[in-house]
Amino acid sequence: MALDWGIELLKGVERLFLHPLFYYLLVVAAMLGISRVKRERKQFHVRVKNAYYELRQLLPLGFILGLSLSVVTIGAGLVIPMETIIFVALFTFLWSLTTNFRFLSPVYTVGFAFFTTLFFLSKKWSLPLIESHTPEWNPSILPSIAALLGLLIVAEGIFIFRNGRKGTSPKLIKGKRGMRVGVHEVKRLWMLPLFLIIPGEALQAPFEWWPVFSVGGQTYSILLVPFAIGYYQQIQGKLPVMAVKQTGKKIILFGVVITILSAAGYWYPLAAIVVTALAMIGREILSMRQRIVEDNLPFYFSMRNQGVMILGVIPDSPAEKMGLQVGEVVSKVNGVTVADEESFYDAMQKNRAHCKLEVLDVNDQIRFVQRALYEGDHYQLGILFVQDEKNWAEEDRVMKQQNDPTVINHFPE
Repeated sequence: MALDWGIELLKGVERLFLHPLFYYLLVVAAMLGISRVKRERKQFHVRVKNAYYELRQLLPLGFILGLSLSVVTIGAGLVIPMETIIFVALFTFLWSLTTNFRFLSPVYTVGFAFFTTLFFLSKKWSLPLIESHTPEWNPSILPSIAALLGLLIVAEGIFIFRNGRKGTSPKLIKGKRGMRVGVHEVKRLWMLPLFLIIPGEALQAPFEWWPVFSVGGQTYSILLVPFAIGYYQQIQGKLPVMAVKQTGKKIILFGVVITILSAAGYWYPLAAIVVTALAMIGREILSMRQRIVEDNLPFYFSMRNQGVMILGVIPDSPAEKMGLQVGEVVSKVNGVTVADEESFYDAMQKNRAHCKLEVLDVNDQIRFVQRALYEGDHYQLGILFVQDEKNWAEEDRVMKQQNDPTVINHFPE
């Protein structure tokens, strides 16, 4: 029996690479990175993370988390109809076309697939060209899908808490009074490969009590199914790391509640309908409440009368090596008080071989950082500010002039 399970698990892994959604999500993540880089270059003339950043975030945490949740889904014997897996893939494709990545939350992909499966099987329809071993319609089919939804919501919260706070993207928008302000945008896509038990012919139930949530069949197969988990949040009134972590915690707690409630389906299968509806409504309420609270907060990243707010830090730049953080305020450069980007730039010219900054950190503590400057360093240390619209052609001319050794060169070798 152990050999049969091992062979079936290997076959399940093989089927992952036959799933079109696996390759589709790779393409979507790559396009997401490209669109972000285009927007950042348009607004700041430089990108923060390279275009491959979103693609690199797609899988690593997903494999680890997917393996952990697979132990739960297989151990509990959550038998999922093949029809549901296909409907999840279809809704993932449809919602991705909206380009609103919050619709790739499991509550919208698995939730809609749940009710489509309910309607589809109750009508005794069958999918063309698909071999399905799902027994005839029975309410016992529903609880395992509701339990899967609860687990995926927990996974969504973990993704947001652990990964969503990394690499948030600075963005310039117009505030309520028409002034340029800064926000941070999180638009992320993750893939969660999950082993699922489906009605099949390869495996017999190893224990009398297994599977806990069955669809009524006696034999089963295993699939490694890629689930998409999307997330979008625009942050204007808090530090991005704090805001995203708070959102992640709330979703984890919400997913735990839904998972616990889904256990009622063991005794009352039709309760799964209520639990799934509550999951979809509750997740939407969480999103709406988060947006309302955010819209009522004053803009955290705005132009200051004293000092310049750091909206973003370019990786591997002098600013990052000096330990500067998003949300800190640079009040002095080389002993000169600065109030905007222009005065910051002018103060940098006081000493082009070295810079010393007075910084007010996010805890309102003053600290001093300094660093030697070298040829090739970013002319503004790699700091992104809240700024007005610019003529980037003129900005390029200034940068070239600064780095032209025939004009002046105070950079040490």
